[in-house]
Amino acid sequence: MDAETLKSLWTLLLWGGLFFLMMRYGCGAHMMGGHGKHGRHRHGAPPADGGAQRDPVCGMAIDPLQAAAASVHAGATYYFCSAACRDRFERAPREYLTAPAS
Repeated sequence: MDAETLKSLWTLLLWGGLFFLMMRYGCGAHMMGGHGKHGRHRHGAPPADGGAQRDPVCGMAIDPLQAAAASVHAGATYYFCSAACRDRFERAPREYLTAPAS
């Protein structure tokens, strides 16, 4: 490889890494419901009954308006106490949905 090709490859890797970091920890994390307490605002409407939901992963009672993360599976929205619980759920939703979420 010549020097110009290596420079182009390095530039591409640098911009790709920056894009990854911004989507994982920056603005993209806010859009996906993560990023700690900064991602707690929900843009969607809470359930009609307005009651607490259960995190299907850890079982913690969650107020949908204060949930740290949410995920939609099979047309139903599930709320989570943390982005880590949401990530575990999204890797294997059937494992956590053996009983209906309330």
